[in-house]
Amino acid sequence: MSIATTRLNAYRIMWTLVMYDLPTETKKERKAAAKFRKDLLRDGFNMFQFSMYIRHSPSSENAHVHKNRVTKSLPEQGKIGILQITDKQFGEMEIFYGKKE
Repeated sequence: MSIATTRLNAYRIMWTLVMYDLPTETKKERKAAAKFRKDLLRDGFNMFQFSMYIRHSPSSENAHVHKNRVTKSLPEQGKIGILQITDKQFGEMEIFYGKKE
């Protein structure tokens, strides 16, 4: 197995998923929620669903760096979950789309 194959296989490549539910009732809460979202986008995350952002990383070490960045930008209030999975696990996800009326 070549170094490139070892380095970029489905078990080494990682995905970081950030799911959150933040309060937005006050102006201060809305500002904190917007800042958190902008920090995710600045760090290369993409919206997968509302309040769920994902980021691809070439290794678990790189994924850990991005997880640390997210934890450093956590707002004071709300609920945030961070899940890291392999590319192989991510590929097993089934996605269903409903029909628009």
